[in-house]
Amino acid sequence: MMGGMPIDMFIEPEQDPRTEAPIAGSELDTLTGFLGWHRGTLELKCSGLDAAELARRPIPSSSLSLLGLVRHLAEVERSWFRRVMAGQDAPPRFYSPQDRDGDFDNVRPDLDLVAGAWRAWQEEIAFADQFVAAAPGLDLAAKRLTSDGRGPMSLRWVLNHMIEEYARHNGHADLLRELIDGAVGE
Repeated sequence: MMGGMPIDMFIEPEQDPRTEAPIAGSELDTLTGFLGWHRGTLELKCSGLDAAELARRPIPSSSLSLLGLVRHLAEVERSWFRRVMAGQDAPPRFYSPQDRDGDFDNVRPDLDLVAGAWRAWQEEIAFADQFVAAAPGLDLAAKRLTSDGRGPMSLRWVLNHMIEEYARHNGHADLLRELIDGAVGE
């Protein structure tokens, strides 16, 4: 109970589909384990919501929405794994130089838009997972510098950064979800 009110958990701990990172695994298994757990957390934060709830911006002064976070994290996956690490020419899906916040700003309660965001996110994760699995090791250097000229980053650095990126945005997702329907959870 919190403040005398029962807490509405969006999932009971024993039903949690996420897999914990190994506590005594290799560095690669630990990094990919934590990244997978955080990806699963984003999915859980969005579970059970309709298109209107996913697109809702419950903080009036902010463009943050759960749908915007899904789109943004699809772009983050795409940028780090396709563009930087693999050196691919992979233009942004949801933003442009003229609309830098398009991943957040251009959301609306549309089923096709929501489905497209989830599809993009899943495609980028699949690419990233395949890239990591095929990499000769964590010291693999990126094929490109970042857009601001940093690098080349190692795969180890990118995986750590991705964990940080998801952890930060999952904090946002947790607050957004609670504002939408009162549900909380890990």
